[in-house]
Amino acid sequence: MKNGIVRFAALYVFDVAVLLLIGLLLPGVSVGWNALWAGVILTLAALFVKPLLSGAFRRSAAKSAAERTKTGEKVVQYVLVYLVELIIWVLTVWLSGVRASGFWAFVLPPLALLFGWMIYDQIDDRMRAKAGEIYDSVQARVRGRGADSAPAAAPSAADTRETAAAREELKDGLTPEQRRMLDELG
Repeated sequence: MKNGIVRFAALYVFDVAVLLLIGLLLPGVSVGWNALWAGVILTLAALFVKPLLSGAFRRSAAKSAAERTKTGEKVVQYVLVYLVELIIWVLTVWLSGVRASGFWAFVLPPLALLFGWMIYDQIDDRMRAKAGEIYDSVQARVRGRGADSAPAAAPSAADTRETAAAREELKDGLTPEQRRMLDELG
């Protein structure tokens, strides 16, 4: 759940920033405070559409394995994402208070969103790591182990085990209990 919350929050902040830039820089597009709601729409779409597109590309039987390259996959993914971003932009304009008038107000924002998505794709891991640190610190404060408690000189053995368990969970997405149950199955 933590990974989902962190990923949503990081992408949401990035989408809102891109939407605000679109509203400021592109003529015929008015975003304003509607960027907050439009960011939710864009974030949910990106979280569910991007994996589907990647999976569809990998399952494609039309291309042989030798023809697939990482660059080719990215180019096709970006073209498909532009088309999806165009549809999502139309839905965003329709479902939120974002206003777009004119041909270019519908063609350029998806392109800006595509460039934003490309940038996000490049910095995704670093941004998610930082958002995870923030999430962990907030969660520690809620549990009462925050800044007002006495600082520990060194992490305890339990904290070290929890950290190692968290790292293992990030690798395969399973908790230690789920991993143990899976191992017991065979």
